[in-house]
Amino acid sequence: MVAVGAVIRDQERVLLVKHVPERRGFWEGRWICPGGRLEVGETIAEGIRREVMEETNLEIDLEQPLPPFDTVVKRGEGVELHVVYIDYLARRRGGDLKAASDVGEARWVPVADLPAIWGDLHQDTQRLLTIAGLRPEPWPRAQAEGAQPEGLAGGKP
Repeated sequence: MVAVGAVIRDQERVLLVKHVPERRGFWEGRWICPGGRLEVGETIAEGIRREVMEETNLEIDLEQPLPPFDTVVKRGEGVELHVVYIDYLARRRGGDLKAASDVGEARWVPVADLPAIWGDLHQDTQRLLTIAGLRPEPWPRAQAEGAQPEGLAGGKP
């Protein structure tokens, strides 16, 4: 699966969403950045703008691509899920924030408050925000004790 999304900044805040419990799945119960599956025939930019609009009712300007990364979820001998993430840094252009029915919750979080909620973020969102340069300093306790997200040992990218 190719997933597209955005780390959306508005002054010193970042936008996070959480899926409704009924949706279930890999991202259930954790805060994530807006995004979703890239549709066939859609450019990356079109997919990001569509997903953000569907989930948040916001129009965005894409500013800078972030390095892609992937996650492979294995169950036994098989692969349950393989996601390739393609994300951009983005800024809000217009619209009023309104969470879609599948998202349930959407909120602007001050960047300074990220350390307090780091454990409530999905692990892939932690990786994404780290890649985007928004990793909390100092690291929250779990990361400070050596449990850094995979592929991030050695500090900031």
